[in-house]
Amino acid sequence: MNIENIEAFVYIHHYGSFNKAADVLFLSQPTVTARIQSLERELDCRLFDRLGKQIHLTDKGKQFLPYAQQILQTFQKGKHHLQSKASMPNELRIGSTVSVSNYLMPNLLMVLNRRFPEMNFKLTTGPTEELAGKLSSKDIDLAFVRKLMNPAFQSYPFFEDPIRLYVYKDHPLAAAGRASIRDIRRETLVFFECGSLDWLRIHRAFESLEQPPNIVFQVDNSETAKKLVLGRAGICFLPGLCAQQEAAEGSLIPVDIAETAGISLQTHLISLNGQNNEFLDSLLELGRELSY
Repeated sequence: MNIENIEAFVYIHHYGSFNKAADVLFLSQPTVTARIQSLERELDCRLFDRLGKQIHLTDKGKQFLPYAQQILQTFQKGKHHLQSKASMPNELRIGSTVSVSNYLMPNLLMVLNRRFPEMNFKLTTGPTEELAGKLSSKDIDLAFVRKLMNPAFQSYPFFEDPIRLYVYKDHPLAAAGRASIRDIRRETLVFFECGSLDWLRIHRAFESLEQPPNIVFQVDNSETAKKLVLGRAGICFLPGLCAQQEAAEGSLIPVDIAETAGISLQTHLISLNGQNNEFLDSLLELGRELSY
């Protein structure tokens, strides 16, 4: 029995869709369908029923599911056991989003180098979806990404970065240190959009205003947004890491906005199930120790 066919069956059940399972497995939908058809021939029964666009396990499928999950889990454990007996590779390939590369990785890489002096480190920067694909195809070993759900990955919360409004020195809001969303409705805004759902919550806070905010600059790079604020072109909601140095120097001033309190960017550390545990443990320990 082909383990890939069992994997396709478990993933389709998990995601409730042939198309979604195909996306996660980085396969075409016809390939996933063919794997299920092959498995059904081997088992001599139908595993899924289609009701319109929805699919459901048949009674036989429900009976087979726990065995399929156990087979897949046992295979992954056995694979990890064999790999753990192999010698440690001399290169660790790390993926990370742009913000992590810019503000966290220099420190993390130096600490990793001290802990694993025989290792070389290769950093790849990209968006979460791209890094997930590289991890699935084993082009990288682990990655720092935005939160995602994939049963092939082990995922751990690593860092939470609060999003706050930042203004330049001597801005009228700087002295107070706090304001309401209404206080900024006529301000010139720089809007940094990083593609995270958390930024939608910032947009949603503006919906209470009788007129839309004055977003003059919309950029996809935090450094560009920050320099626009430093140049007094406007004010901007930014992750704390990005503005940490300037805030310490006093050139950028954080302003608490009640309507956006608690919004943050969450970074997760991911790897394929059962792999790179030694490095994961070190990084997670480092994440607990370091204060950013």
